[in-house]
Amino acid sequence: MNREYHKWWSDRLQRDMELLVFGHAGAKVLVFPSRFGRFYEYEKLGLVATLSHKIEQGYLQLFCVDGIDIESLYCGWVHPSGRIQRHIEYEEYILNEVLPLMNRINTHECVISHGLSLGAFHAANIAFRYPHLFKKLVAFSGRYDLTLNVEFFNDLFDGFYNENIYFHTPSHFLPNLDCSWRLSKLREMDITFVIGRDDPFLQNNEQLSFILRQKNIDHQFAIWDSRAHSGHYWRRMTSIYM
Repeated sequence: MNREYHKWWSDRLQRDMELLVFGHAGAKVLVFPSRFGRFYEYEKLGLVATLSHKIEQGYLQLFCVDGIDIESLYCGWVHPSGRIQRHIEYEEYILNEVLPLMNRINTHECVISHGLSLGAFHAANIAFRYPHLFKKLVAFSGRYDLTLNVEFFNDLFDGFYNENIYFHTPSHFLPNLDCSWRLSKLREMDITFVIGRDDPFLQNNEQLSFILRQKNIDHQFAIWDSRAHSGHYWRRMTSIYM
C-alpha cells in the first residue's frame, strides 16, 4: 500500500502541519481525527487496515489530516471568540492547502468528508458549508452543536455566542438555509451519520436528521446498540459505510 507523509509550514495557521496519505487512486477521503487526535490516529486505530482492500485496489485514497482542537475549540484559556476564530483558520487551512494538495495528487472527482467523534463535527461542518466540494459525507459518533451541555461535555464557548459560532453549528444554520443552489448540492450529496444508542449526543444526531428531512435532504441515519464510541466500533462502521 502506498503511504506518504507530508509536512509543511502553514501561513494560515502559523505552524507546521502534517498529514498522511494512504493509497494511489480512487475517491479521495478527507479524514478528520477525533478530539485531540493526530494525523496518525486513523492508522493507529486500525481503520486503514480495515479499508486496506479498497485502498490497494484503487477505490479509495485517504488523506488523514492533523487536528488542532487544543488550540481552538478546546483552548480554555482563550476567549470563546478566539477559539472559534482559530477554528475558522483551521478551516481555511483545509480549504486552501489540504484540498488543493489532494487535487494535485489525485484528480478523481469524488471527495468524501469523513470523521470520528469531534472529527465528525469537522467533517459535517465543512461539507454542509461547502457542499459543492464534496460528493459524500460519512460521520461517526459526532456532535453537531458545540454549544450543548450534555453529560460531562460542556458548551465549548462557555455561553458566549456570535455569528461565527452560528455559521459553524450545523444544527443552528441549516434550519435557516434557503439558498436553492446550496440546498441542491446538499441534496446531491451521499450523507451517512452513525451514532450509538447510549451516546450522549444521540438526541443531537436525531435533531440533525430531522432538520435534513425538513429540507428534503436524503441521508442515512444509523443508530447502533450501546455507546458505540471507540475504535472497536469505528472499525466495524468503516467496513460497512465507507
